[in-house]
Amino acid sequence: MDFWTYKMLHCCSFEVKDCIFQSLNYFSNKMKKNTIITLFLTLFVLVVKAQNPIVPAGMYIADPEAHVWKDGKLYLYGSRDESDDYWCSYSHHVLNTSDLKKWTVTENAFASKGANDQVSYHDNLLFAPDCAYKDGTYYLYYCSPGKKLTEGVATSSSPFGPFENGKQIKGAYQIDPAVLIDDDGQGYYYWGQGKPKVAKLKPNLIEIDSTSIVEPLDAKGNVAFHEGSSIRKIGKLYYFVFADDSRNNKPTCLGYAIGKSPMGPFEYKGVLIDNVACDPASWNNHGSIEKFKDQWYVFYHRSTHNSQKFRKACVEPIFIKKDGTIDEVEMSSQGASAPLDATAIIEAEWACHLSGNVRVTGIAATDIKSEGLAAFKDGDFVGYKYLDFPKNCSEFELKAVVHSKITIEIRQGSEHGNLIGTCVLEPSKDYQIVKTSIRNVKKGKQALFLTFKNETNSSDNSLDWFRFN
Repeated sequence: MDFWTYKMLHCCSFEVKDCIFQSLNYFSNKMKKNTIITLFLTLFVLVVKAQNPIVPAGMYIADPEAHVWKDGKLYLYGSRDESDDYWCSYSHHVLNTSDLKKWTVTENAFASKGANDQVSYHDNLLFAPDCAYKDGTYYLYYCSPGKKLTEGVATSSSPFGPFENGKQIKGAYQIDPAVLIDDDGQGYYYWGQGKPKVAKLKPNLIEIDSTSIVEPLDAKGNVAFHEGSSIRKIGKLYYFVFADDSRNNKPTCLGYAIGKSPMGPFEYKGVLIDNVACDPASWNNHGSIEKFKDQWYVFYHRSTHNSQKFRKACVEPIFIKKDGTIDEVEMSSQGASAPLDATAIIEAEWACHLSGNVRVTGIAATDIKSEGLAAFKDGDFVGYKYLDFPKNCSEFELKAVVHSKITIEIRQGSEHGNLIGTCVLEPSKDYQIVKTSIRNVKKGKQALFLTFKNETNSSDNSLDWFRFN
């Protein structure tokens, strides 16, 4: 297993020790000394501030399935976007966290092609996965495009892999697997496009009982289902989460349905979250719900780069009411954390509401950071929810480059809310730091909106970060 590597892509700081101890628990009895040394040199903890997205610049994890395993950590399994020319990639990363603030990224936990290839029967792309645990083994359920080789399963004794020996699941010929191991040990397998399907898993958890296949949504629920199955049990109820196309003429929502049996029928209850405002080209959503340290969360993704791809995993807290239903939540910049400190640097790409041509994309502001806001035209605006403003806040500061004169309106509350100032950016060849005075700033938790006024309507510009003083 000396082909297995971990690598830091982008981080704020290193904390190698915790990750090494975690990994050596699995590898120490299976690897030679020189391999362990290699592991030591290539293991890093990726520290991401507690905000959305939860993955750093340059990394694109979509379709997030979150699970809390026996060690108490939360693990995130998802597809990985790498190109605008095709969906996803040929490998999966695994993220894990103890606090939703500091994330460890394990690269290439499973692959269908190239290094670490564990799918002997095809070299197809890997779409959305899920993971399940039973009796000391972790089962990674994966899927690929194609009519007869679409779904499979690989196994590992570690939640972060490597997952090996991929085997086809016969009888399941669409995409987006989801798995539930019920309290009695019986496994259930969900998948499908257009209409969902569920079947019982055989005791080995690598085969389905094809005689048990049913469509679990009732007639009402089938109206909203697109793809992207996910399943959880909460108390005595079963929650079926999926990409919901009931709005916007595209599946930008995560919808959910509730049933009293893992085989359904599930009754459609509504939308959990809608990502339509994350990018001009936003097309789909896919995610899951999971309880972590007494709080339930919804995990989902947002598109970037004016593309249906380059999607980034995000998280929001949700609240389950006494009747079992869940109110829809909005996209936020703060994610699982408290409101962001307005006096700290706020990365421009943390915007949770984008309107117009503006998009999160790659920029060249520094040697490390690779994303920001770009291509904003006259009338475009972006929103950040939420910031914590101190008392007596009097200055706004940003780093940007523009090639025509742009004025930014700075507002609290909404795009039409309390105007606290304007910032004028003059054309320049390089990034510049600009400061401007602000007034009448409301303290405490506030939404922030920036509206771009551009006399020439040029889109050749980008914003790296901003903060308040």
